Amino acid sequence: MHCIGDWNEKDAVFPAIMGGVEAELVWAGSRERAELLLASIKPDDPGFFQGEIVDVDGASELRIVVSTESLSGVRSTMDDILACLSAVESSLDALGEE
Repeated sequence: MHCIGDWNEKDAVFPAIMGGVEAELVWAGSRERAELLLASIKPDDPGFFQGEIVDVDGASELRIVVSTESLSGVRSTMDDILACLSAVESSLDALGEE
C-alpha cells in the first residue's frame, strides 16, 4: 500500500491510499456444511469475494477472500457475508443438519 498526497493544514487534506485491501475468513468443519455455506453466499456480491473449499487433515475449510479498494468496503462486504453465514448456520443447526 502506498500513500500519496500531502497533509495540507489549511484544507485538511489527508493522504490518499493507493492499492487494495484484502481480508480472509477461514471456517473449518464438514465438507457438506462448507458446500451449503458457500452456496448460500455465491449469489450475493460475487464480484467482491472469492470462495473455495479446501480439504485439510480430514476436515474441510471454507476460505473466503474479500478484496476491495477500501477498508470500509472490506468491512461492509465481510459484515454481509458473516451475517449470511451465521443465519444459514443457525438454520442448519435448528434443522439438525450436519
